[in-house]
Amino acid sequence: MAEIPPRPTKAQVAGAANLLVPDVIADDLDVLFVGINPGLYSAAIGYHFGRPGNRFWPALHLGGFTPRVLSPWENDLLLGERLGITNVVERASARADELTRDELVAGAAVLAEKIDRHAPRVAALLGVTSYRIAFRRPKATVGLQAEKIGDTELWVLPNPSGLNAHYQLPDLGRLFAELRDHVRPPERG
Repeated sequence: MAEIPPRPTKAQVAGAANLLVPDVIADDLDVLFVGINPGLYSAAIGYHFGRPGNRFWPALHLGGFTPRVLSPWENDLLLGERLGITNVVERASARADELTRDELVAGAAVLAEKIDRHAPRVAALLGVTSYRIAFRRPKATVGLQAEKIGDTELWVLPNPSGLNAHYQLPDLGRLFAELRDHVRPPERG
């Protein structure tokens, strides 16, 4: 397990603009979770969904993907669960709405290449609005999408950021569980 990083200072968080957070990725994953872009706190500590209050890790557990709530600095454990994390746009920013339409569209092209290279079964994009812009699908909704990238299915989930008040943690857990059931159907006894 990775060492728990120290809590970043305000100056470190502010200085993390445009930093990158390394992908957690391998070939043939069940699900590659795709964030919009790293937040400043995540970039400052070097781990995905790192800000306290981000609901990705609890939603992942509630959805049945992990046996317990993992911490951001345990993100490499995801590979053992056949899960990974990347982003549409690599650079960190304070808020996703700081990204331009052109950045999101260009990021989707880079993401498509990454998906072609690693061939996850499903790429789960975390953010409906960003997905609509990046993939030019203005009417997309949460759930399985009609289009694929190669053989990889695309699935849209709500952004788990604490700033997204439209979805509470139980809602996120239910939606993550729908994806889990799609990827790993429950055994019928």
